[in-house]
Amino acid sequence: VGGSGAVAAELGKQLARRGHDIHVISYRLPFRLGDFQQNICFHEVDVSSYPLFEYPPHDLALAVKMAEATREHGLELFHVHYAIPHAIAGFLAQQMLGAGAPRMVTTLHGTDITIVGQDRSFFEITRFGIERSDAVTAVSGFLQRMTAAEFQVTKPIDVIPNFVDLEQYPLERPDRSAIVGPGQKVLLHVSNFRPVKRIMDVLEVFLAVHKVMPARLLLVGDGPDRAKAEERCRLGGCC
Repeated sequence: VGGSGAVAAELGKQLARRGHDIHVISYRLPFRLGDFQQNICFHEVDVSSYPLFEYPPHDLALAVKMAEATREHGLELFHVHYAIPHAIAGFLAQQMLGAGAPRMVTTLHGTDITIVGQDRSFFEITRFGIERSDAVTAVSGFLQRMTAAEFQVTKPIDVIPNFVDLEQYPLERPDRSAIVGPGQKVLLHVSNFRPVKRIMDVLEVFLAVHKVMPARLLLVGDGPDRAKAEERCRLGGCC
């Protein structure tokens, strides 16, 4: 349940409404595709466990499913999210399909860079996945610049910012009285509360702000760091 899954699902839904046939290939149905959607077909990746392997070969199973879906449904384009592992799986599927294989667009979301920052052993394969993509997009100008600087890639990276459907979520001024008192400032953090989102740093920043002005922090989301964040809030006594 993260931004990449939401972007991929919403993009697929909008393309389906325009008459395109969309095939979603994943090990689990994306949470934004829970209801029936016309022109959208879901292909579940079966990942088997073998005693020989300590970890199931998900990437290989994904590549096989992408190739199978292409042969059965005549797919014309792969759109993969994250350079690793999905661009690598897409590249393997292209190699299996041979001439006439779908072109591949890779969208970078940020984890592509932070994974490499934490473990340099992923550097070469991440760079390979980016360079072997037919087109690459990033969700922000910052990510575009960071990717170019980190990997020194020659592949152009187009920025397509994350988006909000204003027909579904119209811009309206909220009723602040239900959330904060008179004169209070509002700080808002929205994420899936993974360590890379640095939720504890958000809390420390807010506690510093709260010392000098009336303020309220709203944390929107869920994830592995939620319990730790709730405990820090209780200790701070102000959120």
